[in-house]
This record gives sequence, C-alpha cells and structure tokens, in this order.
Amino acid sequence: MKVYEKAPSFYEVFERKSGPAKQATHYCPGCGHGNVHKMIAEALADMELTSRTVLISPVGCSVFAYYYFDCGNSQAAHGRAPAVATGVKRANPDSIVISYQGDGDLAAIGTAETIHAANRGENITVFFINNAIYGMTGGQMAPTTMIGQRSTTTPLGRQEHLHGNPVRMCEMLATLPAPTYIERVGLGNSKQIMKTRKAIRKALKIQAEGKGYSFVEILSPCPTGWKMDPEVAREWVSKEMEQVFPLGVYKDESGNVDEGSWDRTFKPFDTDEVNTYLQRMKTSMTEGEDVVLKEDLRCKFAGFGGQGILTLGLFLSQIGMRAGRQVSWFPAYGPEMRGGTANCSVNLSNERIGSPLVDEPNVLVVMNQPSLDAFEKTVPDGGTIIVDTTIVEGKPDAERLNAVLIPASQIADEVGTPKIANVVILGALAAATGAFTPEFCMDTLRSVIKKKNLIDMNMEAFQKGYEFVKNM
Repeated sequence: MKVYEKAPSFYEVFERKSGPAKQATHYCPGCGHGNVHKMIAEALADMELTSRTVLISPVGCSVFAYYYFDCGNSQAAHGRAPAVATGVKRANPDSIVISYQGDGDLAAIGTAETIHAANRGENITVFFINNAIYGMTGGQMAPTTMIGQRSTTTPLGRQEHLHGNPVRMCEMLATLPAPTYIERVGLGNSKQIMKTRKAIRKALKIQAEGKGYSFVEILSPCPTGWKMDPEVAREWVSKEMEQVFPLGVYKDESGNVDEGSWDRTFKPFDTDEVNTYLQRMKTSMTEGEDVVLKEDLRCKFAGFGGQGILTLGLFLSQIGMRAGRQVSWFPAYGPEMRGGTANCSVNLSNERIGSPLVDEPNVLVVMNQPSLDAFEKTVPDGGTIIVDTTIVEGKPDAERLNAVLIPASQIADEVGTPKIANVVILGALAAATGAFTPEFCMDTLRSVIKKKNLIDMNMEAFQKGYEFVKNM
C-alpha cells in the first residue's frame, strides 16, 4: 500500500501560529513557494540528506522557512545568502547547504554575492524563485520584471529605456567558467513541475558528490503580486514568462553552455521617447484641473497585515496623484505577508514633501487595538482619528480629537466581504477630511482596481463609508 503524507523533512506541525494554522504555511493561495518547498523536502528525505542540510533563507517571502524544514537553518541579511552559505559550507564541508532566494534578494541587492559565489565555484546549491516581482513588500518592480509588465512602481509597465531590461541570471552565470550546473525550470504546468522536481534533485546530487556550484532558477507564479487568480497566474508562467526566460539547461557537468535565443541588441538612449512616456504618465494620473488642498494631509494607517492597510495608503496616493498633488507613500511592516503588524505613512501636499515619514499624523486610521494604543497620542489636538469599531474595542479621546467611529469591517461584510473594509475606511476618510469629492475618489478607484468584477462591490463599500460619516 502506498501512503501519501507530508515529507519527513518537514516539521509535523508549523509552530508559527496557533490553532489550525499550524498545518499551513504563510504563503498566499497559488504561490509557487509551497510547491518548491514540497519538492525540496521530498528530495532531502529520499536522498537521505536531511540531517546534513543547512537551509539559508534571507529576507523575502521565504523568510519563515525555518518553521517548515526540519533541518539546520540560518537566517541571512537581505541578499547575503550566498555569502552565509559559503561560510557554512567551508566550516562544515560535509554539510548540504541550500541558498533559497527570490528575485529581489538574489538579482538586486544580492547580485554581487550571487555572481562571486558562482565564480568561485562554491560547492553549494542555489534555488532561485523568479516571480518577476517583489512579492513580500507589495508588488514593486523587480530586476526580473518584464518589459511592459505592470507593478506598483511601474503602473504603466516596465519601460526599457527608463528601467532597463529584465535580468536573466541563468544566461549571466552560464558565462562563468566555475559553475557546474545551471538550469531554468518552471511551475506553469504539470510537465514543467516534473522537470523542476528532477532539476532540484540533480542540483542536490551534484553538491552531495562534491562537484561544485549548482543553480536552479524556477519560474514561479505570484497571484497576489500580479493581481491574478491562481489559475491565470500559473498559465501566465508558461505563456508569458517562458517567452522572456527560456527554460532549459544552460550549463551541465560536461561544461556545455546554451545561452538561449535572447536578442542582446541594445538600443541607444532616446530622450524623446522618455519624455513621451513621462507625459503619458502625467496625463494618466491627472484629471486636467488641480485640486488644491485646504491643508496638507499627513496620514498614518495602521493595523494587521492582510487588512489592506498598505493598499489603503496606495489608494489615497493614487487619488492625490490624479489630483496633481505632491504625494509620498512609506510602508512599514513585519516579515509576514499576512497577520503581522503593518502601517504606512502617506503625505499629500500642495508643496514639495521634505520627508515621507509621518510622526505626527493629522489623520490616523487604526484597524486593530495595538495600533490605537501605539499611535493615538501622536495625533495633535484637533486631528482626525478613524477607528474600525468592529475590531477595535478601545475608544479614542473624543474631546481632544475628531473621532470617527465606524464599524468598517461589519459594513464591508454586509457589502460582500470584510476584505474591502479598507475601502469603507477610504470613504469615511474622504467624508471626514473633505479633501476630495466622492465622485473623484470613485473615478480613481475604478481606474486602479485590477479585477473589473470587483469594481461595483468596492464602489458600494466606498459610498457606505462616505455616507456613514456624513450622516453622523
């Protein structure tokens, strides 16, 4: 009888959270990290390498890998996993050292460490998760973001002459003489997944046999960062990513090199094209008439990760940009994608903004009790504080502050889902400050919400938040 169960290289339960969550990882639905974790754990167990393995996980979505893998674990600073892996391997030559990294970590802040570890031929294994975006930090452009691909920092798509071309790590590392094995695989369909499974095992086998540096790049879906349903995101790996990042073996044990069919023609820098792009961006972000603020908005939004705190800040920032105002958005969050603490500072001003930090907000939004406790006293007298009373039990000082108490999560749930409580709050903020008309805000939301089937629900949530405050 064949028994299907969790690989013994995983812990039986994951102690990161209590209750039923101990059986689940922190990854978003459809994320490729879970697939790769499973394949690595199975390979370590089948190859009897678990007890010898040290997993290096730096900053990124994989930051909590030490909660899942029952092996040696070491946390590394952002981008420094190859350097840490080198130290661990040289100090313990018989160990199996895995550097597990995302594209922002490996191909941006960690580019130098990656190249030099490969160039030295360190006997380590690198698993590189390429999802073409900064997944953990909010969906910004990554070194691997493709031309035309939209992100929070490239709302009109990545432009070659502004942002450069996507970095192709397999092609780059394959030109070095020292690496033993370099392959790019994907998670777009079942056939790709089977090849990924084989590549992971081959890379670990090469290290176990002392044959040198092995590098496996894995094209992985990021439904949250891409704003796609998981099924669509997986198809996008095969249909779009594979065209830019060709799959295959780029270097093997025989020293053969296949650099793919990448066209390396570089166009000269065209200032006219850049100016056209900037004008198009300006046109898309403004409505023709500037909205002059009666006073600068210095906002702090705070709550749990997953409540849409950072997105609330982005929505307000988009409204400010379309109104022709000076805008800054500065997020602060724990390492978790969901459930940790999160806050962001948003400045909207008629004049240039000196610092993105907001230490004394004149508008404070709190969506959990710890945020009320932490930030209420930072609001100057007469400032506005908006509290989601569905979740927050405490009450702010209504004599000192303009307190707006609104059951935002309950209203959102009645509309359709508590996930849009942040939009209810946005409506309440618009009504409480009077900075922008509801029509202007809703027009902006229609243009920035990616999933068109959710627009009507968000419009209703905004209106209910706005009307609740107006009728107080």
